[in-house]
Amino acid sequence: MEAKSILHMNNGNGESSYASNSTVAESAMRKALPILNNTIKEMANRDIIFIHCFKMADLGCSSSTNSLLVASYVINIIHGLCEEKNRRTPQFELYLNDLFENDFNTLFRMLPKFYSGLKKENGEHFGHCFVSATPGSFYGRLFPNKSLHLVRSTYGVHWLSQVPVGVENNTSNIYIAKSSPPNVLKAYQNQFDTDFSTFLQLRSEEVIKGGCMVLTILGRSINDPTSDDCCSFWELLAQSLVDMLKEGLIQESELNSFNVPYYSPCEDEVRNAVHNEGSFFLDNLSVFQINWDPHDTDYTNMKDFEEPSHIHGKTTAKIMRAVTEPLLTSHFGSSIINVLFEKYEKRVALHLANKKTRHFNIVISLSRK
Repeated sequence: MEAKSILHMNNGNGESSYASNSTVAESAMRKALPILNNTIKEMANRDIIFIHCFKMADLGCSSSTNSLLVASYVINIIHGLCEEKNRRTPQFELYLNDLFENDFNTLFRMLPKFYSGLKKENGEHFGHCFVSATPGSFYGRLFPNKSLHLVRSTYGVHWLSQVPVGVENNTSNIYIAKSSPPNVLKAYQNQFDTDFSTFLQLRSEEVIKGGCMVLTILGRSINDPTSDDCCSFWELLAQSLVDMLKEGLIQESELNSFNVPYYSPCEDEVRNAVHNEGSFFLDNLSVFQINWDPHDTDYTNMKDFEEPSHIHGKTTAKIMRAVTEPLLTSHFGSSIINVLFEKYEKRVALHLANKKTRHFNIVISLSRK
């Protein structure tokens, strides 16, 4: 089955939904706001924001409040800059993009609060913002030529268009691991390079000259693709599946045939892809780290395993379930999910008690040549 048919976050707003478990993405979004701020100010210096209608797209918007929070931030910045320059604030068009199975309805139910928030922040006479959904893969065309001023994405482009071809020998793993054969590492690297280059080329047709993109990607801190900061949370999930195999709850053939369509690039891979594709200037590249459990503010504490609730393992497992459950269900069925994430929670709690692994993030600001 194609990734675009099954790759989406958990729908709704229940306990296991992405809407209720998107704190890692929210933390990344907030960490990237200074770069987004600087990008918009540079666009103002080129007079790009002083127009009749400012059009922006959020690619891989999913179904939490994050997308609308960032949109509000962008609109408020532009409104402030227009007032500062004594210019008329433009109208806004916001395009929310994700794959066809995304829960757009949950997003739409958030719009009344979004609209009232804009009025509260900018005054009752603030102009219009028109929001629409644009379902489809961002590895295909989504918008008319030269129609967008700003494109942003948080945690979108590390998802691949497909599982790389030729990784059948990655047995007992579901992603790159230290035990993965060299051809598996190469296949994943090649798939990311192909997909990211395609993404850039397609957006170059849709973004106006001087328009910008701000992309936040889950990456890795070193060149080694088996780095702990990008692989550990997948390896723990694979180990949980191996536990289920040993208990006869899944088949060996099921485990050996499952790999995730995902890749965490290093900084050099991102820089090289932008340079080689050639349509955008790389204006800024920054990195930051985020805790697996963003609520764990004492990340130097090495006694988490002594906590009765193992709260950080539980929170991390809920976040991972919200992201991966549809993908896992499409392959293994829904009957294994509760048991799988109970095992995963325990493994994560033990891992974090011994090693405080963090997510490594890469955020880039690009402008169309």
